[in-house]
Amino acid sequence: MPALLYALRTLSRDWKSGEIGVLVVALLVAVGSLTAIAFFTDRVGQAVARQATEVLAADLRLRSAEPTNPAYLAEAEARGLATARVLAFPSVVSHGDDSQLGAIRAVTAGYPLRGTLRVANDLFTPAYAVEEVPPRGEVWAESGLLARLGLEVGAPLQVGALELTITRVLEYRPDQTVGFVALAPTILMNLDDIPDSGLVVPGSRVTWSALFAGADAEITRFAAWLSERLEEGERLQDIGDAGEQVTGAIDRAQRFLTLASLVSVLLAAVAVAMAARRYAARHVDSVALMKCLGAPQRFVLQVGLWQLALLAILAGLAGSAIGWLAQFGIAWLLAELVGGQLPPPGPLPALMGLVTSLAVLTGFALPPILQLRSVAPVRVLRRDLPPPRVTAAVAAGAAIAVVVLMLAWVLRDFRLLAVVVGGIAGLLAVLLAAGWGLVRLSGSVRGGAGVAWRYGLANINRRGGESITQVVAFGLGLMVLLLLTVVRNDLLDGWRASLPEDAPNNFIINIQPEELPDVEALFAEQGVTPPVFSPLVRARITHLNGVPVREADVTDPDARGLLTREANLSFSPVLPASNTLVSGRFWAPDSRGEEISIEEGIAESLGLSLGDTLGFTVAGEPLAGRITSTRAVAWDSFDPNFFVLFQPGEIDEFPKTYITSIYVPRDERGVLLELVRRHPSVSVIDLESIIAQVRQVMDRASLAVQYVFGFTLLAGVVVLLAAVQATRDERRYESALLRTFGARRSVVLRGVITEFVALGLLAGVLAAAGAVVVGDVLARQVFRLAYAPDPLLLVAGPLLGALLVGLAGTLATRSVVRTPPVRTLRA
Repeated sequence: MPALLYALRTLSRDWKSGEIGVLVVALLVAVGSLTAIAFFTDRVGQAVARQATEVLAADLRLRSAEPTNPAYLAEAEARGLATARVLAFPSVVSHGDDSQLGAIRAVTAGYPLRGTLRVANDLFTPAYAVEEVPPRGEVWAESGLLARLGLEVGAPLQVGALELTITRVLEYRPDQTVGFVALAPTILMNLDDIPDSGLVVPGSRVTWSALFAGADAEITRFAAWLSERLEEGERLQDIGDAGEQVTGAIDRAQRFLTLASLVSVLLAAVAVAMAARRYAARHVDSVALMKCLGAPQRFVLQVGLWQLALLAILAGLAGSAIGWLAQFGIAWLLAELVGGQLPPPGPLPALMGLVTSLAVLTGFALPPILQLRSVAPVRVLRRDLPPPRVTAAVAAGAAIAVVVLMLAWVLRDFRLLAVVVGGIAGLLAVLLAAGWGLVRLSGSVRGGAGVAWRYGLANINRRGGESITQVVAFGLGLMVLLLLTVVRNDLLDGWRASLPEDAPNNFIINIQPEELPDVEALFAEQGVTPPVFSPLVRARITHLNGVPVREADVTDPDARGLLTREANLSFSPVLPASNTLVSGRFWAPDSRGEEISIEEGIAESLGLSLGDTLGFTVAGEPLAGRITSTRAVAWDSFDPNFFVLFQPGEIDEFPKTYITSIYVPRDERGVLLELVRRHPSVSVIDLESIIAQVRQVMDRASLAVQYVFGFTLLAGVVVLLAAVQATRDERRYESALLRTFGARRSVVLRGVITEFVALGLLAGVLAAAGAVVVGDVLARQVFRLAYAPDPLLLVAGPLLGALLVGLAGTLATRSVVRTPPVRTLRA
């Protein structure tokens, strides 16, 4: 307890005297910026996740071949959850003598629980949102059905034993299928009409779905409760089962936001490290005095640890409070841009603030604090006796361990962690070598320069260790600032470019081989450039490396689901534009054989690698292929993509259909109407709403990253100030001596400017190069984006370094130079 009380008194005294001002400010900026980002991105992440639930039309969906157990619905309602039911099945509907296969979806009131239905009053007229479902006696049908049967709104439609009236055109429902199995247009009707239709009888092949929505915590608890009671044939779906396009965009958005948070973590560590070194150095004399008065080493150590703990707790709480308040301001400023009301933030960012404060102080302040216990009492009499130095291995080891652990905690992505840690390690090595080279060079060239230059270069040479440390600090700080600029501009622009304004907004599926020439001719007649058509072969996976799938050791539920349903195969002479080769080799355009290329995620979940074999059955015929390459697929490109591609020639003769995606402006959609009239079996799927979802995810991620930049810039300024503050005492003494011996104040100030401009110029050159290299690796290896660095970055880096470091150094040391020499010498 005496150690705690003494630590409180010394902290209070240091605060009043300004001794810990820089350290506290560095911690507050570090924790405040990190938690502000974390709070805000947590809210945006929740909003994005909620948006993704629109793909399921609920937070949770239970699918089964039998009617939903009433006990499930009763339990959900007892927990305060909203519920709805959906019955889906194919059925032939008719009008007069004409008939058409339709995908019946009978729903209850409240559907959809997430997202909105969009309907139109007639074919290809503007769509609008509605909150109700079709009342009894009415149906809403997709445009494809009306076009094929030659109907208009108001016409009767025979559905089983019922004659229902078409009252609206169904344009969009949140849970519409974007894949290649929605072979019939959707007909939305009221579930209460199903008994009178006579369509559903015992043994009918139908799919029942129960939808649930509510607070996240209650949904999680209900899902756990439900999972324990599921019977055979019942399957739960959540956000992870959303379509590849939306989930791919969300995953990439989370990577961008994670990287933005990472930048603040790195700058926080650098700023606190510089401030902590100065704080520990200024306590050497007080520790020597304590030992002269009989304080044992254990007491000194306890005081230091208590001081660190108190600082960590106070800065963690205060910084988290600052971050919590700051994110409300951001959310208010961005209310319209992020879609209005955001969900409230969770408690995890506050915990992150406390952990960050404690971890940074432990990694960067604990080693010098531990070394204080070795201060010799004789230093009270011999001020020239140097303080004990921290072993480089101990200091570096603690700092590296803390940084890596913090990065791993924040990132939770091994590939991104490896790229960032590798980039930082490489940059640190280059910065250390460059700093050492600058120190050596300044010692050899300063003799031929003017007075101010000689003084500035002499400072760099005389304080070699400090100069190298400052080059490292300035270079790292500038690099992450430039890197964030790269992320905010180049990478986000590359992401947006991956979904241009003319991205495909319609899937056209179920084109028969004999219809393909006429479909291509139709587009040419209408003045529309025909798209590229991809063959689609339906198959079922039967063997993994010769082992039947029922005996295969596959535990991943998504992979097991792939093995139990039909798969979509295709063949292509070239690598599709929206695919990137990850490993192996893609076959030559004119080659033939049994080689296959598999999507990397599926290969990983199935435990497959290059050289393994996959067995299929297609129309009852066996088929096998050997994996010679893996691909990364850009699912959010809205191009036709496949998990498995064959070489041409191997599956050409099997039954197949063709699919494509195409961009058709809204005022030219008559070509699609003509297409389904000429070819009733062809289905057109409107992707406009899905694309809008993906673009909204992009905009939200971009917005969050832009505001992160403001906080990170503040953290970067603190890095510069902390690095300059580390030598303030020594500079004050040197300035007093020089002015005592006759040097003018302007000469001393120009020497300081020269020193910091030289340091900043070197740090800026290396930081710009590091930002380009790391940005390129991030783009290609992590985000799977094309990346072309801005040449201005290589010019802006050195100029920004010289300007920022020179200005920060000048402002921070100006008061030192202006201090009267007599005051410094008397002190």
